[in-house]
Amino acid sequence: LDVSMDTWSYFYTCLVSIWLHRFYIYSAVAFGISLWIVIQFTTTRTKRKKSHRNPSSSEGTSDKLGNGCAPPQAQEVHVAGVKIFYGSQTGTAKRFAKALAEAVTSLNLPVEVINMGDYDPEDGLAEETSSRNICVFLVATYTEGQPPESAAWFCKWLEEAAHDFRVGKSFLQGLRYAVFGLGNSAYVDHYNTVGRRMDKWLWMLSASRIMTRAEGDSNVAQSKHGSIEADFEAWKAKFLTRLQALCKGEKKPCSGKCKKGKCKSSGKQSKESSDHEHGTSEQENTEAEELFETSSEEEAGGTDSVIDVEDLGNIMGHMKKAKVLLLQGVWNAAGAERREMITPALREALTKQGYKLIGSHSGVKLCRWTKSMLRGRGGCYKHTFYGIESHRCMEATPSLACANKCVFCWRHHTNPVGTEWRWKMDQPEVILQEALEKHQNMIRQFKGVSGVKAARLEEALAVKHCALSLVGEPIMYPHINSFVRLLHQHGISTFLVTNAQFPEEIRRLEPVTQLYVSVDASTKESLRRIDRPLFKDFWQRFLDSLKALAEKQQRTVYRLTLVKAWNVDELKAYADLISLGKPDFIEVKGVTYCGESSASSLTMANVPWHGEVLSFAQELARLLPEYGIACEHEHSNCLLLAHSKFQVDGEWRTWIDYGRFQELVREHERSGSSRTFTAAEYTARTPPWALFGARERGFDPLDVRFQRRNKARDISGC
Repeated sequence: LDVSMDTWSYFYTCLVSIWLHRFYIYSAVAFGISLWIVIQFTTTRTKRKKSHRNPSSSEGTSDKLGNGCAPPQAQEVHVAGVKIFYGSQTGTAKRFAKALAEAVTSLNLPVEVINMGDYDPEDGLAEETSSRNICVFLVATYTEGQPPESAAWFCKWLEEAAHDFRVGKSFLQGLRYAVFGLGNSAYVDHYNTVGRRMDKWLWMLSASRIMTRAEGDSNVAQSKHGSIEADFEAWKAKFLTRLQALCKGEKKPCSGKCKKGKCKSSGKQSKESSDHEHGTSEQENTEAEELFETSSEEEAGGTDSVIDVEDLGNIMGHMKKAKVLLLQGVWNAAGAERREMITPALREALTKQGYKLIGSHSGVKLCRWTKSMLRGRGGCYKHTFYGIESHRCMEATPSLACANKCVFCWRHHTNPVGTEWRWKMDQPEVILQEALEKHQNMIRQFKGVSGVKAARLEEALAVKHCALSLVGEPIMYPHINSFVRLLHQHGISTFLVTNAQFPEEIRRLEPVTQLYVSVDASTKESLRRIDRPLFKDFWQRFLDSLKALAEKQQRTVYRLTLVKAWNVDELKAYADLISLGKPDFIEVKGVTYCGESSASSLTMANVPWHGEVLSFAQELARLLPEYGIACEHEHSNCLLLAHSKFQVDGEWRTWIDYGRFQELVREHERSGSSRTFTAAEYTARTPPWALFGARERGFDPLDVRFQRRNKARDISGC
C-alpha cells in the first residue's frame, strides 16, 4: 500500500509540474511546428528553382521543337493538336477557320477544321476532355441573335447540357477551348450573342478557357481594329502565342481571372460577361468611355482651369480647325478620327461584283438595262412607267451602308450596315465628279461592241438621269441635299430610294424628281422577317417614314416587292399603309432571285409568276378606289398603280417632263425654297404602248426584244 501511495504521489507531482509550466510547453510545440513548415517550404522552393533552371532533366535536352511545340524525345505531349469548329452563315467564319488552320499547321501541329453542322457534340466533345487537343470555336451571330443554321443543333445541345441536372457539371472537365465570336455591333441587342452564350455554356460544363473570348465586329465604325478581318488577325496572333506557350507546358488556364462564367482580363481589358445575352458587353462600354477620355490635364480640368491670354489665339485656332474637321466628317463628336466605310476586304469583294468605288463610301455600277438599251434591246421599267432613257441613266449611291439586311438583297449583304453615319465623309462635289467619270469610262468600253448603236452610245455619255438605288441607304449620307442639288445643276433628274427607316431625313430632303419608299411588308412581324432591320423601333420608324412621305409635294412612290410565301397575303394591311402615305404611284414587283446565298434562305420558289403579280395588283386596286393600274412591264415582272389625279381627260400622265422639272427646281432654288411646286406640274402623257393592256406589254416598239437561250441571266439593275 505504501508503494502504491508513493507511485501515485510521484505522478501527481509530475502532472502538477506540467500544469504549472504549460505555457512553456505550448510555446515549444508551436516553435517546432513553425520550424517544420519553414523547412518544408524552403525545400520545395529550392526544388522548383532547380527544375526551372534545368528543364532538360525532365523534358529532354533539345530546345528545338519537334512538332512545333514539343521536342520529339519529350515523354509528355502537352498539346496533341488543334480542332477548329466553325458555325457560319455567310462563309466568313469558315474562311477564318481555314486561315487559322494554316497558321497552326505552320507550327507542325495536327489541325482539323470541323463544320458544327457535321459534328455530334454529345459524343465528340466528351472525347476531347482527355485528348489533349485545343478546341477553338469560331461562331457567328445571325438574325435575332440566333446561331447560323449549321450551328443550330450544336448550340442547342450545348445549352441543354449546361442546364440539364442529369448532365454532370464536370462533363467537359479537361477540355481546353477558346472562342472567337463574329457579329455586328449595329445590332445592339444581339451583338455576338451566340459567341458569348457558347463561352458561358462551355464554362458551366467545367471546360477550361485557354484565353479570354474575343469578338470580331463587322461594323467598321466600332470595330476595335477597323474591320472584322483585322479583329480576327489580332486575335489569331495572340492565340498562336498562347498555343506555343501551352505546348511548352504552361498550365496557366487563362490570361485573366475566370469566375462564374465570366472572364476578367488583366490590364486594361474589361470583364467579358457571358451572362449578358442582351445589350453591349462591358468591354464595349469601357472602349466607349476611353474614346471620350480627355488627352490632357487642361481638358480634364473644370471651371477653375486658367488659360493664359497668350495661348487663347492658339486654342481658338485649334477649336476652329476641330469644328471644320467635325463638319467635314473627318472627326467624330468625341474628337477621334473617323474610319473609312470601305475596308480593304470589302473593297475587294465589291470590286469583284463590278462596282466602281468612289472615295470611302460611294459607288457606281452599270445597270444591265443601260447595256440593253445601248444595243436597242429595250429599256427598264422606269422607261416604260416614267419615260427615262435607260442608256442615259447612271446607277449610283453616296452611301453603301444600309440599316436593313433584307432577305432579297441582290448584293448578298456585302455592303456595310449601320443606323447612323459614323464614317469618314467625302464631299458631294468629289463624289459626283468621280461618279460621272467612272460611269462614262464604263460606257466608252462599249465602243465598237457588236450591236451597240453609235447614236445611243454618244447620247449615253451625257448622263440625264441618276437612280440613287444602287445599294445601301442614300439618305444616310449627311450631305444628301447638296448632292441632289449638284445633280440638278448638271441637268440630271433624281430617283431616290429609301428603306423607310429615316423619317426625319425624309422630311429634311429637298425636292427630288421622284422619291421612293420600299414597302417590303405590311405588318411588324413580316417586316422584321423580310427586312431584318437594325433599329429597335423599326416599325414606328417605318410608319413615321410613310407619314413623312405624305407631306411631300413632288412625286412619291411605294415600291412593293412581292416574295411568295412571305408577304403576298397581306392585301388589306397594304391598303391601310397606302392610305397612310398617300403615294402618287405604287410599283408592284415580283422579287428578283439573285442566286443562292448563304445570307438568305430565298429560292426560286419564292419568286411569283407575272400572272400572280398581276392578280395581286388587281386585288389591291379593288381595295383602293382612288388608284388604277396604269402601266405594265412584263419583262421586269412589274406593274404600276397610279393615283387617279394622274388620269387627265381619260389619259394617263405617268411620264415625266424632265425639262419642266429642271425649270421648276431652278425656280425653287432661286427663290430660296419659297417657290414650291407639285407633281402635277411636270407630268407628261404616257404613250399607248406603255399602258396596261397594250399588246406590247410595256416593251418599247422602237427596240427589238432579245431572247436569251441557255445562258445565265444578268440580274443586275435597278
